Amino acid sequence: MSSDQQYPYDPYAPQPPQPPQQQYQAYDAYDPYAQNQGQYSQGQGQYGQDQGQYAEGQAQGPYAQQGYPQQPGHHQDAAQTWEGETWDTTYQPVVPPLPAAAEETAYLPPVTAGHPLPPEAPAGPYAPAPHPAPQAPPAPQAPAAEGYSAPTMGGNTRVTDAQRARAEGRSPIIAPGIQPAALTAVLALLLAAGAAVGPFGLVVPLVLLQAVTAAGWFRLNGMWPARQGIALAFAGGLTADAVLLSVGRENAPLALLGTLGVWVLITLVLQLRSHAGADERMYGLMATVASAALAVIAAGHLAAADDAVVVGAIAVAAAVVVRALPLPGAVSVAAALLAAGFMGFVAGGMTDLPTAGSGLLGLAAGVLALVGLRVASYDYPSRFVHFTAGVALPLTAAAPAVYLIGRVLV
Repeated sequence: MSSDQQYPYDPYAPQPPQPPQQQYQAYDAYDPYAQNQGQYSQGQGQYGQDQGQYAEGQAQGPYAQQGYPQQPGHHQDAAQTWEGETWDTTYQPVVPPLPAAAEETAYLPPVTAGHPLPPEAPAGPYAPAPHPAPQAPPAPQAPAAEGYSAPTMGGNTRVTDAQRARAEGRSPIIAPGIQPAALTAVLALLLAAGAAVGPFGLVVPLVLLQAVTAAGWFRLNGMWPARQGIALAFAGGLTADAVLLSVGRENAPLALLGTLGVWVLITLVLQLRSHAGADERMYGLMATVASAALAVIAAGHLAAADDAVVVGAIAVAAAVVVRALPLPGAVSVAAALLAAGFMGFVAGGMTDLPTAGSGLLGLAAGVLALVGLRVASYDYPSRFVHFTAGVALPLTAAAPAVYLIGRVLV
């Protein structure tokens, strides 16, 4: 290779030492700012021309003629204009969506019941409210003895068993069953036996019937405990019994209606003296008046003829027992009415009443007994209702038929 051959410049190759002046000259050989000197000079010339144009614009502008004072230290020739690129204020950048990780951390995770807040969640009054844990739907209650619940206190706003039964598609009506029917039959036989003895023998089972009627009606209306109302209604029944025994059966309508009128007035006065709310007082007034009316109506057995009481009581006993048998609805009702009419016909043969009239009396007593039984079965009642209203209402409801038809037959 010849010595005249030129090699490309290698900046990483070692350089021979040079004197200090030569080093500076070598560095001065490349001056990046030297190339901009001409551009800077041209810019200054353009800048001077712009100053002149700006001064002319100031002299000819709308504010120059008004003579506004200039600020101290400010000279009109010192104004500058920007000829370069400016920012476009109409441009709106498009913000890209957050990544999946950012979206997951943008909100706090839900808090379930029984779990504390995570460490990064805020605490204190601004902490998120815990979400209630999902609850399983309540298991359907059996329509028999398992369907009973605790007694409903007055003013309690909880969901009743009847509302729950309707929500679950079940019937809110439950018949008392065979046990209350058996108790009704026993009480009916006691009434028949007492009527066979005489009026004073009938009073003892009648007083028991009136007490059970008053207590059962208040519980059937959801008012429990209501000792004052029960005692007031029961006292009305006792008063009707005493008046009937005093004035005799000939004046029975006047005695029963007079007792009921007095008890309505007493109940009204007591409710006006109550410190409860207006709605509660009205509800208590209606329940007390109805309970007292039923207790007075039950005294119709004492006002009726003895033979009519015997026939009606036996017919009611047969009707409620047959109705409690496990039969289809329409078949059960028809069988109960046939049993009531037949037993009335049979019982009439043991008394001085005509047999045809006794059968009619038994049938009418059976119809009213089923009505009272239906009332005692309404709105998903409790076991207490079944063993009070379910036992007493069939006999109490049959009292008007026993009194009226008995007077016709006698």
